[in-house]
Amino acid sequence: MTTEQAATAVPSRVFPLYAAGFVTAFGAHSIAASLGGYTAGEHASLLTLGLLLAVYDGVEVLLKPVFGSLADRIGPRPVLLGGLVAFAFASAAFVLAGDPALVGVARLGQGAAAAAFSPAAGALVARLAPKTRHGRAFGSYGAWKGLGYTLGPVLGGILITLGGYTLLFATLCVLALLVAGWAALAVPAVAPLSRTRQTVLDLARRLTAGRFLRPTAALAGATAALAVGVGFLPVVGAGRGLGPLATGALVSLLAATTTLVQPYVGRARDAGRIRDRAAMVAGLVLAALGMAGAAAIPGIAGIVVAALAIGAGAGVITPIGFAHLAASTPPERMGQTMGAAEVGRELGDAGGPLLVGAVAVASSLAFGLAGLAVALVVIATLIGAGTTRGK
Repeated sequence: MTTEQAATAVPSRVFPLYAAGFVTAFGAHSIAASLGGYTAGEHASLLTLGLLLAVYDGVEVLLKPVFGSLADRIGPRPVLLGGLVAFAFASAAFVLAGDPALVGVARLGQGAAAAAFSPAAGALVARLAPKTRHGRAFGSYGAWKGLGYTLGPVLGGILITLGGYTLLFATLCVLALLVAGWAALAVPAVAPLSRTRQTVLDLARRLTAGRFLRPTAALAGATAALAVGVGFLPVVGAGRGLGPLATGALVSLLAATTTLVQPYVGRARDAGRIRDRAAMVAGLVLAALGMAGAAAIPGIAGIVVAALAIGAGAGVITPIGFAHLAASTPPERMGQTMGAAEVGRELGDAGGPLLVGAVAVASSLAFGLAGLAVALVVIATLIGAGTTRGK
């Protein structure tokens, strides 16, 4: 096979992996966006709402490193397929049970399944795409996840309106099965590579090395900014007299910016026009400027600036961070590394809103957003510190 033929063969293998990324993002957000209405209908407390929102991400934090290591041991393809089938099974179980009160149990099962196929998909993208195309591959993978985040609340709301949670979970079941079938046909078997014995100390050294901590910290910061943008920009907009339609459109602008930026950034990295560390620093600074803009610029202009800057910052960091991890990780440890990095993202997803909310309670929302901006600048400074040679 020539180099040109190899380049054209890669997409057919990785497209099902992009679809798997869409499944986990769409599944998480299509349900989460409507849980407020669900808990109100069930007369449940805000604590119940918080638990229902947290259970999906919480089980992912616990299980992603486990399944990432399993993917290295037995090969990522069976972990990918098993996770997608398990996601479909958890969704179908909710439909067959016919009890809306079991939505939390269903989300627990979906989260555990996503913890399996998400790091496996990342490991497969890294191993199937040539190293010279890692930026483009991870940019497309992140874009499809971003599309899932963008469409999830809208399509989830439509499905629930038409047929309740039963229709939504049935759709998720069919979607996961279709992607699993596609992956089974198109994704080749990737044999596990021989590994040297690794002690707990060896693992600790690898996960505390700069080549892992820098991109993981950047990914966590980007995810924190996205979570705060999605959760708190509507609050800022409401305080400035904007209605739900306008604030929803602004959140969609943020998500769409993230989705559109990633493939272009990935291509630029592959072409050597972007250096990894500089790009991660720039992305974090962009996200910090977005937070500051939301806090300091009055009216709708501040929210538009925030949505564009946060979305662009996250869109720069995501493909660069994962491509950097893939380039600096031994192939036989790819699943373990991707699983651990995904945990960093989940911690950012939870930590960002917690930081802003805690500061906002003590002072104001503007100070909360400014506090996250400062935290992002600190992370950017630490990433940029030290040697500037190489990527």
